[in-house]
Formats: sequence, structure tokens, C-alpha cells
Amino acid sequence: MSWHVVIEHARPDEKIELVVRRHWIVYVIIWVYFLIWVFATVWIFIMFSFQAWVNLIIIAFWMFFSLFLYIEWLNHELDLFVITNNRVIWIEQISFLNRTVSECTLGQVQEVWSQTKWFFANIFNYWTVTIQTAWNASNFTMDFAPEPIESSRMIHNIVDYYRDNHISKVTEEK
Repeated sequence: MSWHVVIEHARPDEKIELVVRRHWIVYVIIWVYFLIWVFATVWIFIMFSFQAWVNLIIIAFWMFFSLFLYIEWLNHELDLFVITNNRVIWIEQISFLNRTVSECTLGQVQEVWSQTKWFFANIFNYWTVTIQTAWNASNFTMDFAPEPIESSRMIHNIVDYYRDNHISKVTEEK
């Protein structure tokens, strides 16, 4: 699945090298929440056999639950790493209407690592990618990252390429 990401205030020579979004498994988890709620609603409806006050309570719960599902989807959909040829941008949707955007130059990246654990994470190839930086918010961590080992390797290669070119430009200027 290809996503088009635009950086509005990009530097003149900056281009996007890699975008890492959450793994599709988070949408399966949201669907499981939905199915559990549907079965619970049907069970309550059958148990109390079409009483008016039950219908009112079910409608109210469905309104709150649909809002919960939307916020849960939004929290996962808007999280992403954008790695350009100059910097790392970490956009994290913490909660509804609460987003943080952090960035650092590729020269400030100290370490990139990934982790996979548990049965399903290894089967579906997702878990955690972490970028440690020399910045005041020392880690950018994405849970449910797709292909974490390959993603961290690609980020590390982009950082190495940046350092190789940046160090050669600095030594040429001296």
C-alpha cells in the first residue's frame, strides 16, 4: 500500500526516502473490538426482549462505542515516521486532538533498532522500531511497525548514506 506524504515546509533539496506507518494488524484489533461489541449488543437485545429502555441504552452505548472506534482508528492511522534525506520526522497521535510532531537531523540519530517478540508478531512480521537520537526527546518509538527489522535496516542505511555524504562535504570544505 503506497501512501503519498507531503512535507509542506521542506528544504529545497529535501526528498522523502521512507515512510513507516502502523501495521495492518491494528485494524484487525479494531475489528475484533467491533465484533465483540456486536455480539454483546445482540445478546443484551435477546436477553431483554425488545424492551424500550433497553433499546435506548443500546443506542446510547452504540454512539459512545462508535466514537471510541473512530478515536482508536485515528490514533493508529496518523502515527508515522517520515525519513527524508536530511531528517527524521516522527508524527504521533497520542489521543484525540493531541498530536506531537518531533524531528531531528539524520546526523543526530545515534542508534536504530527493532524488536519482534511473541507468536503473532513473528508470524505477521510486526512489532517495534526505535530511533534513538541526540535530542532532548531521546527516542522515537513506533509500536506495531511493519517489517521492523527491514525498516530499521533501511533507516540505518539512510542515516549512513547521510553521514558519508555530510562528512565528505565537511572535509572538502576544510
